[in-house]
Amino acid sequence: MTGRRRIRSTVLPRSLVRPARAGALPAGALAACAALVAGCGIVPGVTGGSGDETITVMTWAPENTGATNKPGMPAFAEAYGRWVNAHGGIDGRPLKVLTCDERDDAVAAARCARRAVAENAVAVVGSYSQHGDAFLPTLEAAGIPYIGGYGLTHDEFTSPLSYPVNGGQPALLAGLGRTLADACGPVALVRPDTIAGDQLPPLLDSGLAAGGHDPAGDLRAAEAATSYGDTAERALEHAAAGTGEQGCVVPALGDRTGTFMDSFRRARARHPEVRTATVLGSVDQTVLDASGGASGPYEGAYVTGWYPEAGDARWDPMKEVIRAEAFGDNRIDPADAGVQTTWIAYTVLRQAVESLGDGEVTADTVTAALDGGLKVTTGNLTPTLRWKFQDTLASIGLPRLVNANVTLHVVEKGRLTAAAEGFTDVTSTLEDAAL
Repeated sequence: MTGRRRIRSTVLPRSLVRPARAGALPAGALAACAALVAGCGIVPGVTGGSGDETITVMTWAPENTGATNKPGMPAFAEAYGRWVNAHGGIDGRPLKVLTCDERDDAVAAARCARRAVAENAVAVVGSYSQHGDAFLPTLEAAGIPYIGGYGLTHDEFTSPLSYPVNGGQPALLAGLGRTLADACGPVALVRPDTIAGDQLPPLLDSGLAAGGHDPAGDLRAAEAATSYGDTAERALEHAAAGTGEQGCVVPALGDRTGTFMDSFRRARARHPEVRTATVLGSVDQTVLDASGGASGPYEGAYVTGWYPEAGDARWDPMKEVIRAEAFGDNRIDPADAGVQTTWIAYTVLRQAVESLGDGEVTADTVTAALDGGLKVTTGNLTPTLRWKFQDTLASIGLPRLVNANVTLHVVEKGRLTAAAEGFTDVTSTLEDAAL
């Protein structure tokens, strides 16, 4: 197998010397990984890219936790694998999709990464985790690319083996802040009291500052709380703090945003009127329907997203995969940003593999294709994607962020609709973020 150049980074504090894949782990670690895989119920005798043409990949996300869950991402990955294989594979090669429950837990995330190494995966594709510091070192040591993470953590935008397809939380919050700077008085941000949550305030503030607005009030909340009464009161008090302008409350709690809004709805009657705003991933059409539609607390809210609205015809190829291979699977919602990200990530994988022609498909060759200037088109769901070693936003510590485009939506009559045509590039706003 032909090796690839060593990767050096001036950004990451960890060494990224990549051993040959055949010797990536010592014998004891390989034995541990083998035992782990056996415990996860892998079917014996199914090979994964060593000695046959099968392309093995993995997708992971948390399921059945007390916080944010994204079961649609691994479910869609499995459906995509069935669909690809029903249509002859990728350039004639069968695709084997492994999935792993990340459990919103650092230990489980690291376990998923070790399983990807043990199964000889050529990539981890379209996945969701808040624990990049737990799994990325394992993937880096084995040379496995991480394609299309959800964009939750700083690590996803610094690791040389991460290939993000969207601008993650940085772009969403910067875009939202720029919008709210012109529309709101005081702004209160309600965010998780976690390491990932600590990264949110400066991003929102970068957008606010670009519009000449004061920073948002930073209100921390327990990620898995069952009630947010006290937090809702504090948010309303901050947003209504005597400027004469209508304030805005920005909940960014993932799946717990709905729980917060239940408390917020009960508390807001005791306070002056405020507007709400949030980011896609915390709110989608399913959440709007469940919260009362036009009579719910999100009516009039601004929502920033990465992609066109779910009804756009550009999503039709993804929906065809769902109709053909996952009809009736209620885990998969085509309007879910996680499912959409997984679709785009597998589009990247497919084009990377196709670019290799008759060459060997390994983690090294897929990585080399992505690093070699491959331009990936996504049917205009994103700009053309191309990853350089350090891109425009390296100056603020986000060297892998190559797509800083966002879309702006507004909730009208209970429906999430486009508030502006096309994409807004927030690269210049992020360049001024105090990260």
